[in-house]
Amino acid sequence: MPVEVMYDDIKIGDTSSISKTITESDVYTFAGLCGDNNPVHVNEEFAKNSLFKTRIAHGFLCGSLLSAIFGTQLPGINTIYLSQEMNFKAPVKFGDTITATAEVLEKDDKKKNIRFKTTLTNQDGTVVIDGFALVKKYEKK
Repeated sequence: MPVEVMYDDIKIGDTSSISKTITESDVYTFAGLCGDNNPVHVNEEFAKNSLFKTRIAHGFLCGSLLSAIFGTQLPGINTIYLSQEMNFKAPVKFGDTITATAEVLEKDDKKKNIRFKTTLTNQDGTVVIDGFALVKKYEKK
């Protein structure tokens, strides 16, 4: 269930995480939604001869876990996603369990913007994506 953390209750260093095991169905659904049917994602025979030797998940599929954090956990409801920097560090294979974590780095009290360090790791602790995000916390007056 989505929550709402009020801007004034958010502190530097606060973190929130979400985990998901990436399935074949997730990858095919994402490919259909976004139109990226690159065979490295959807064709095992092709992928066997690729750099990764098997199919891999779309980076943005994994990165979208961050949207779930911001929209449902921290800050949660009434959050506007302003920007995201993602650095792709390692492939995500089908069956990998990805944990996305967002840590509060800075707050802009005038604009009610919050800057996060974002990190996605697999079940082995390998960083697969890192970067930074900026969100705006909207609160009714």
